[in-house]
Amino acid sequence: MAGEPTFEQIYREAGDNLAAVPWASLAPMPALVDWLDRQPPPREPAKTRALIVACGLGDDAEEVSRRRYQVTAFDLVPAAIEHCHERFPGSAVDYQVADVFQLPGAWARQFSLVVEIRTLQSLPLDQRAEAAASIAATVAPGGRVFVHGLFRDDHQPAGSRPWPLSPGDLAAFTRAGLTEAELTIEGLNAQGKRAVTAVYSRPRPSINK
Repeated sequence: MAGEPTFEQIYREAGDNLAAVPWASLAPMPALVDWLDRQPPPREPAKTRALIVACGLGDDAEEVSRRRYQVTAFDLVPAAIEHCHERFPGSAVDYQVADVFQLPGAWARQFSLVVEIRTLQSLPLDQRAEAAASIAATVAPGGRVFVHGLFRDDHQPAGSRPWPLSPGDLAAFTRAGLTEAELTIEGLNAQGKRAVTAVYSRPRPSINK
């Protein structure tokens, strides 16, 4: 896993050629769009907050915003956030530079929807539990986190970056106090890879009568 380019290096080398960013499809993730299509719209759009983790070039953030969520989106790399502002001038999304390992304390348990797409799979295996716990900490009571990425079984080698998610990686969300609500593992695609979509929720506190 050593010797992989940093995210900053990837953006710097890509420059204005956004197609050179490996994860840049310049469109919302289809798995997220399909999932959102099956969800009811926010009951109170002005108060229903969503957080997009490592938002990259902003397509997923804009899709969630289009569905009337109040969206905050962050990325570690300032160049990524600059591209978001350039691509979506006048956007309602609050784009910020932030580190998934050091998220603002004001974000704790504040978001009804948190979206994590292909972020954990870009991190070394020994950093994933901490990152997942940090992401989980932003989910409000009754809120959910949508997770999507490549998948491998626990016994399979991780290979090269992006390192697919394993059941052990995903278990970090339940260890962080969330409950598994959905889990879909796709079959092999044309490239011989599998993908996983998982949704975890934070239970609402019980009310003693």
